[in-house]
Amino acid sequence: MSARRAAIIAEARGWIGTPYRHQASCKGAGTDCLGLVRGVWRACVGPEPETLPAYSPDWAERSGDDTLLAALNRHFDLRHTDVRQPGDVLLFRIRSGGPSRHCAILSTPETIIHAWQGRAVAETPLDGFWMRRISAVAAFPMPD
Repeated sequence: MSARRAAIIAEARGWIGTPYRHQASCKGAGTDCLGLVRGVWRACVGPEPETLPAYSPDWAERSGDDTLLAALNRHFDLRHTDVRQPGDVLLFRIRSGGPSRHCAILSTPETIIHAWQGRAVAETPLDGFWMRRISAVAAFPMPD
């Protein structure tokens, strides 16, 4: 594993235990799944590339747009969903055919680090539930 990927995973693991807080992105204080990815970006890539608008917990269902996937396309290096490596960001569709609405960082081939509503950031198995719902895989870009 590259030193860069190891740094991404180490940073994500540093967020473990951070309580779930909708729209937050502050290690130790509160974060949601997107806030975790944003925090790892800031630590490993640099300043965030765009300012996020306020979003509701059901934002993806309301608009029907795959906003999370569109943002991933703009700022990350997309990979085929079967070609994932530790340190990659995974997007998930919770409902079949619905928009991507959850993200995590792959920590090992079998585990992800993510913030799930009602729970603190944790490293959990990439089990059948999550595997069936992967909608995209992408690598963090290299810093300039």
